[in-house]
Amino acid sequence: MPGMHSGLNVTNSVLVTAFRGALMHQGLVALLLLFALATAWLMVREWLVARSGRLALPDAAEPAARRLLRIGFGVLWVFDGLLQAQPAMPAGLPSQVVAPAAATAPLWVRHLVNWSGTAWSYHPVQAAAASVWIQVGLGIWLLAAARGPWSRLAGGASAGWGVLVWVFGEVFGGLFAPGQTVLFGTPGAAAFYCVAGVMVALPDRAWRSKATGRWLVTGLGVFFAGMAVLQAWPGRGFWQGRVHGQPGVLTAMVASMAGTSQPAPLARLVGDFAAFTAGHGALVNAVAVVVLAGITAGLLAARGRLLLAVVIVTGVFCLADWVLVEDLGFFGGLGTDPNSMLPLLLLVIGGYLAVSRPAPREVTEPALERADAPARATWRERARPARLAAGFGSASAAAVLALWAAVLVVIGAAPMALAQASPHADPIIAQAIDGISAPLDHPAPAFALTSVSGQPVSLASLRGKVLLLTFLDPVCTSDCPLIAQELRAADQLLGAQSGDVELVAVAANPLYYAPAYLAAFDRQENLAGVRNWLYVTGSIGQLRQVWGNYGISAVVLPSGQMIAHNDLVFVIDRTGHVRYEINADPGPGTATSVSSFAVEFAQAARQVIAKTDSPSAS
Repeated sequence: MPGMHSGLNVTNSVLVTAFRGALMHQGLVALLLLFALATAWLMVREWLVARSGRLALPDAAEPAARRLLRIGFGVLWVFDGLLQAQPAMPAGLPSQVVAPAAATAPLWVRHLVNWSGTAWSYHPVQAAAASVWIQVGLGIWLLAAARGPWSRLAGGASAGWGVLVWVFGEVFGGLFAPGQTVLFGTPGAAAFYCVAGVMVALPDRAWRSKATGRWLVTGLGVFFAGMAVLQAWPGRGFWQGRVHGQPGVLTAMVASMAGTSQPAPLARLVGDFAAFTAGHGALVNAVAVVVLAGITAGLLAARGRLLLAVVIVTGVFCLADWVLVEDLGFFGGLGTDPNSMLPLLLLVIGGYLAVSRPAPREVTEPALERADAPARATWRERARPARLAAGFGSASAAAVLALWAAVLVVIGAAPMALAQASPHADPIIAQAIDGISAPLDHPAPAFALTSVSGQPVSLASLRGKVLLLTFLDPVCTSDCPLIAQELRAADQLLGAQSGDVELVAVAANPLYYAPAYLAAFDRQENLAGVRNWLYVTGSIGQLRQVWGNYGISAVVLPSGQMIAHNDLVFVIDRTGHVRYEINADPGPGTATSVSSFAVEFAQAARQVIAKTDSPSAS
């Protein structure tokens, strides 16, 4: 039948619409909060001016290296958040980005990543929307908070979210996958975001000497050394443009990126480089190894202008790799960031600035003393309303924007946290697979059949109960067992209300409809002990009449056993009226979809119970 075994497309209109709706609603809340904060700030600021005639002095200048990392990674976070708003993200990120990255990882990595993927797939709209607002919020927070505790807290939050993205979104940056190299993005862009966040979170005193910059530059030098060794290691496939007539590792990577949906000029450029690599693989890899080794030596040993020259070479190398190998990283509809070369380059430049331009001691210390003075007050004094108001009103516009950005992160994280607290999948997944059911209200066709135990069962005898009525083939091995399990799970979700609900399945096989087949199906699906489960049958004439009355077509497949029939669930109220006709094609039949359909059935039953029990319905 049409729709049988249908999957979930990443651009499914139901999911995309729900995703956009969530973004719009949360965005409206964010704008209202910004308006409220700005209004309150202006009012308190006017009060402070009227009261004292002055405001707090501005903070001291920010060290150049810290400013570069804060602003650079702030812009990257905002850009990453906008990429997360692409329509394919809710359904596509776990299945087409994370799962392939984890496919060749060790078993424990796959288990960890599968757990996070399941959490995302159970609540795709909430998870995708949360990623947008968290990353946009982090970016604005970093851009707005230049100095002080709020700025350092922004760095810490950036590092913390970066760790989550690195582990669950980038699967540890591909460190456990074969054939990885810095040219492809190892150890993952999020790892560099974490390092930058830690750098921004450092106390101001850490920027007063060259030590911080030297540690960063040395660490990057060690990193490039390891990458040079991996790139030069024989047997990893980087020295061959083609192997036995097949593309080598580097050629295959570049060729795959060239096939990504992107502007034609860029696709031609990357495709031409893939062709060049296929014919001159050893040369391309030799250049990469020499440049990586040269950068390593320069970062570990160079000083002054020579170090600046090394930074320039690193910049040229990173930008060339970003364009020719990583293909900018964000095309194709599922790109979540511009890959690793830009954040790596920002760290290299930041390290150079920290070495060459440390924060002057004579400028930083008075500012620190002034900033630290309020911290010596007790928490009771700091929590006084007048003191809080004074601190809020004397803050700069950038500080208020930073506060709003922090709230924006919470706006994103809170719905996701609440959704993850539920062990059941969002019904939007079932609706995305089969469409949203419109409410109905017409008399259900009568039937008079027999249960597995031989007891008569009719629509009239079930009046007073809400029915979830479906049609199942007792010898089916695909859709019918899944639908049965969805109904069984829905009954569990109903809890105390399950006493008001009857689960009724009508035999849907013109060849195998005897009670023995139905009883075997019940045992196989663990339904025999479900007290409100009824699997009913009758003569072939009775069954055909019921099938026709409910619009069910039961067609014998060529195999001669299984039957193609409509996958439907009718929700019938206590008075015998059909209130919903739910398309119940189970689609991929994953744990996520089974749980989602169960929630959809349970919600429909609860709505019907509420409508028929309300005073207006009587």
